[in-house]
Amino acid sequence: MARTCTHLDGVQVDTPNSDGCEECLKTGDSWVHLRLCRACGHVGCCDDSKNKHATKHFKATGHPIITSLEPGEDWSWCFVDQVVMQFE
Repeated sequence: MARTCTHLDGVQVDTPNSDGCEECLKTGDSWVHLRLCRACGHVGCCDDSKNKHATKHFKATGHPIITSLEPGEDWSWCFVDQVVMQFE
């Protein structure tokens, strides 16, 4: 049986707050890939980045769904349900 996300009602935004990882931009650090929080528009770096700001944002806020901001990628991830999904 396929797992499903039970947090889709938390998808509120599709516009990023910034053009890069918000925390890394403040500190002058670098990132590998960017993720968009679908609850508030926060942009954080992925877990392949040394700072892992997207995951830290989830742990601090409980906002469950992120979407890749990488060109050519159209997937989202629910931290709570641990499921990958695609929005049309």
